[in-house]
Parts: sequence; C-alpha cells; structure tokens
Amino acid sequence: MTIGVPKEIKDQEGRVALQPDGAAELTHHGHSVLIEKGAGEASGFADEEYVEAGAKIEKDKKRLFSSSDLILKVKEPLPEEYPLFKEGQQLFTYLHLAADRKLTGFLLEKKISSIAYETVEQKDGTLPLLAPMSEVAGRMSVQAAAHCLESPQGGAGLLLGGVPGTPAAKVTIIGGGVVGTEAAKIALGMRAIVRVMDINPKRLSYLSDIFGGRADLVIPNRARLASYVRESDVVIGAVLVHGAKAPKLIDRKTISQMRRGSVVVDVAIDQGGCFESSCPTTHTHPTYEEEGVIHYCVSNIPGAVARTSTLALTSATLPYVVEIAQSGSIERAAREDEALRRGLATTAGHLTSEPVAQAHSLA
Repeated sequence: MTIGVPKEIKDQEGRVALQPDGAAELTHHGHSVLIEKGAGEASGFADEEYVEAGAKIEKDKKRLFSSSDLILKVKEPLPEEYPLFKEGQQLFTYLHLAADRKLTGFLLEKKISSIAYETVEQKDGTLPLLAPMSEVAGRMSVQAAAHCLESPQGGAGLLLGGVPGTPAAKVTIIGGGVVGTEAAKIALGMRAIVRVMDINPKRLSYLSDIFGGRADLVIPNRARLASYVRESDVVIGAVLVHGAKAPKLIDRKTISQMRRGSVVVDVAIDQGGCFESSCPTTHTHPTYEEEGVIHYCVSNIPGAVARTSTLALTSATLPYVVEIAQSGSIERAAREDEALRRGLATTAGHLTSEPVAQAHSLA
C-alpha cells in the first residue's frame, strides 16, 4: 500500500500524522510512504529524518494525493482539499462528522472509505485514539482560561489561584471524562476552586478517589447546572456524546448572567460545542466576547503543542495504520479488528443518516 501524509493546512495546525519511526515501520513491512515536504517541521521532524526512515518527500500535494491509496491526516479535510481526493480513496484521520454536514456529503459523493480516529472504540468503550488528544486539550483548556482571565485579554483580571488575602477563581468543569479530569488536575494544581459536574455517579466516585476531596463533585440537573455556571469565573465544556453532536447544555441567557470578564472554554466545539453562544475560533484569533464573557472555542487545541501532540497521537495510531496497510484496505482491517470495525460502523452511520444528538451525557 502507498500511504500519503500531507501537510496540515488548518490554522496553526502543527501536528503531523506520522513521525519518522512510524514511516520506518511501514517501509519495513514493504509499504511506500509519501510525506509532503515540510509536513513534520512544526513538530520538530525534518524531511531528512523521513528520508532516512525510507519515506519519499513529495513537493506536490496534488501528486501526493493522486499517488496514495491511503491518506493519513490529523485533522478533517478542509474544502480546499476536497478536489485533491480521488474517488474510492481511503482516509484515516479525525473527522467529527456529526458537526460537519458538508464534509459528510463530500465523503459520500467521492465514495471515500474512512475511519475517524475518534470513533475507534475498544470493547470496554474506551476511545484509544481520542484519549491522548483529550488529555492534551483538557490540560490546555485551563492554561488558556488562565490567560484569558488576564486584564490585557479583556478578562476579569483574576489570578486563577489567587494569593493570600484574595479569593481563588471558581472553575466549573462540565463533564468528568478524560478532558474534564485533566482540566481538573491542572486547575487544582493552580489552586483554583474546582467543581466537576457529571451525570455518572461511578465516574464521580472515581474522581473522588483521585482528588481526595479537593474538588466539588456534582451530579447536575438543569437548575443546578445554571446556578454553578452563573457564579463561575471559568466554565470548561468537556462534554462528549460518542458519535454525535454535543448537546447545548448552557443557553445564552445563563452565559449573559456570568460576571463580566469571565471565561468559557468550549473543548467540545469540534463536535458542535456545548454552549449556545459558542462559535469555532482559531489559534490566530482564539477568542471573542459574547454577552460580556470571553469565549475560547479553538477547534484544534492540541495543535498548539505540536510536538507533544504528534508524539502522543502517532504512538496510538501507528498500530492501526500498520494493520490497515497489512490488510490492504480499511474494510478488510475492520473485518479483522473489532475496534476498527466499531469505528467504521460509526462513520458509516454518519454517512447514511442525519446524526441525532443522544441523551445529554456529560462523560
């Protein structure tokens, strides 16, 4: 199989879908690897490293696509990349189709066989290719919030953890999954007052063991959720409904009742966002003010720490890439591997029907 790795074109996206040792693994198995010139530079990988690993450097993006059986990316194809795909090609990347009807239609029209990283699911329900980026995004969400709270950024001028004689900022995290857990760790480390809300009592029990009473762990209802948000200095949306759009849990009215200069970080924005006032932003223009509240809604948060994210992501994806290449196609690999089969089934579901938001899971 010929695997093509194009340079990502999303704003400030420095990750690359394959590092040199991954290219070496694929070429060892007899596959061809094409890397677009400069694709790994932002992650600290020079073209020469890929050449030493047995890959070929391709300057022409169009030729890379036309020569490849499998396109390996990090982020979803953008509209300017659509014409580069050939009918029946294969794609392995993050897709987030529930929030992107246009991309869904394109994949249907071009008959692109695809598996989204975020839909690969183990028997126990864990998402091995989503987890590492969720860890990064969770940690960075608090880092971003702390920066946005600063006066020069239009924030309320609060130090997240305060100092003696001043109150610490109140941080409410909606969702106690991987993103929420990592966000809570960092917020507690910065000495903020942290509340984590989740509808799963078992998850809250687990978090209680982790945090040892340092975080307020809450099972939400509509009124309680709104009350906590209104009194918060920072709200982090860490909601995931596997394979569906994120539910709009916080309405605009509640956002408007927060203190002026407060901050909301919508980590669920790549799945449509969980705040009614959320719109996708970029690393170049990461924030906007709505209802007097600073909104940080960057849809590729881990891209800002490209090397860390690439190392974490590609370590998780490489075994599946090798498996697909050895099988000869995404479909055959999915027949042999249940985790990939679940991913293919989920993606196929998006391609054949309107995604329907499920129950308001906060996990």
